Amino acid sequence: MLSVLKIRNLALVEDVTWELAAGLVGVTGETGAGKSIIVGALKLILGERADRSLIRSGQDACTVEAGFHLKDTRAIDAVLEGAGLEPCQDGELLIKRTISVSGANKQFVNCSPVTIQVLKSLGEFLVDLHGPHDHQSLNSRERQLDMLDKFAGIEEQQEKYESAWREWRVAAADLDELENSERASSQQIDMLKFQANEIAAANLKDGEEEEIESRHRIAANGARLAELCGAITSRLSEGEGSVIDGLREISRSIHELEKIDPGTQKLFEGFKSAHIELTELEGSVADYAEELEIDGAELEELESRIHTIQTLKRKYGRTIKEILEFLAETERKLGRIENRGEEIVKLQKLVKERETEVLKLGKVMSKKRADAAPKLAKEVAAHLTDLGFKRSVFEAQLAPLPAPERHGLEEVDFHFAPNPGEPSKPLRLTASSGEMSRVLLAVKSALARQDAVPLLVFDEIDANVGGNIAEAVGRKMAALGGTHQVIAITHFPQVASLAASHFVVTKEITGNQTRSQIAEVSNEQRVEELARMLGGSAASAREHAKSLLKGAAAA
Repeated sequence: MLSVLKIRNLALVEDVTWELAAGLVGVTGETGAGKSIIVGALKLILGERADRSLIRSGQDACTVEAGFHLKDTRAIDAVLEGAGLEPCQDGELLIKRTISVSGANKQFVNCSPVTIQVLKSLGEFLVDLHGPHDHQSLNSRERQLDMLDKFAGIEEQQEKYESAWREWRVAAADLDELENSERASSQQIDMLKFQANEIAAANLKDGEEEEIESRHRIAANGARLAELCGAITSRLSEGEGSVIDGLREISRSIHELEKIDPGTQKLFEGFKSAHIELTELEGSVADYAEELEIDGAELEELESRIHTIQTLKRKYGRTIKEILEFLAETERKLGRIENRGEEIVKLQKLVKERETEVLKLGKVMSKKRADAAPKLAKEVAAHLTDLGFKRSVFEAQLAPLPAPERHGLEEVDFHFAPNPGEPSKPLRLTASSGEMSRVLLAVKSALARQDAVPLLVFDEIDANVGGNIAEAVGRKMAALGGTHQVIAITHFPQVASLAASHFVVTKEITGNQTRSQIAEVSNEQRVEELARMLGGSAASAREHAKSLLKGAAAA
């Protein structure tokens, strides 16, 4: 559940900390008070696009924090692990997002910086948000099929099927490419052969470029290297005042000193080592200089090799490894074209095998969907009856596809007839806005046991319905509150009275500043709010409010 939502400097909110309980949470308030800011804050937590115009006037940034307490963190931990983060501790998940006027936006999960994509991935497992227009998702056949599959419990089979389907389509694409290559012009074949021969003739070896460049650097600077070696050996051993001659003079003095005072031997051990090392250094530099050969032919050969490599890099890849990969791919294409008869037979067999596997897995899903469709329709119809559709018809009609698709061998189309005597038609063609909201709630109720998302948010989906129907909507939301945490932003007192906890959003104007606040109401304060929603603070409105609360408690 969402345990706390902190909002700072977002639109009309200056600083709000909202602590929530489980079950159905009702949110009410006058039009324009700022109820929509709650939804806006949650959308930011879910990784939706940030609009800097939402930052409170006069402020540099706004911040939203959400704390979730989760019973099962396996799905969340998998997302965190994929992002290189530590798993949740004790079921606690903290998400924070900051939007800045300067555009330097930041987001954190459990105090670690993350990308927006991580928030979006987490959001899929945390919150299911439905606004006045979100029932349009019911118009999507793909979304309808997702709902049926969830009800049927075939998510694992769907993953296996999709994997097999992708492998089948890859093989089919390879076969199509090869069959089309039969029409490849001789000019295209000649081009592939030229590319393969040009690379092969160079006899490239991965890693050789660094070695050649090192050899070229030495060969191109041979004269300078010899000059430097001469300067070193000259300073060390040649002529009067050379380093080694000076060391010899010092050595003689040390030898005489040690004869007079043997106790000084340890004092000069370091000098003796330095003398030996410098003498050896002089010999090593002289040997290196003798081995230097300024070979014009070798230099020319190295320069030619470097030119060849650079030419191939411009054509076929940024590195020798990429050039060799290009060669392998070119040779594969040539081999397939030149031996396409055999390759086509092999691919045809592979395509058939993979298609057979797809059909096998697809038929298993088809059977489970066929079994689940009437059961889902029956459950949705029962919930629709509770929501005022006493004699409506709801069906989940399956229709086979001409060929296997990513989601299976068939598609589903929800059909609906709100009134008796009318033939059922596709839901997208028959239901009004108010009816679609109730159908959405009925479907969500039918999927309550299978839906693992802990928080459902309904933002005024009870719009365009009457008072009696609003009460039915509220009771259905309250029932969902038994398995989920449900936030209902509503204008209907019938819905608000059924909430386990009731919060009111108010707007305060101080000077030239407007602030929105949210506070929980109970007892007399709750009666007053329900009376306001019923039309006033008259005694009749208060009595009606009390009767609503009494009825909700009895239910």
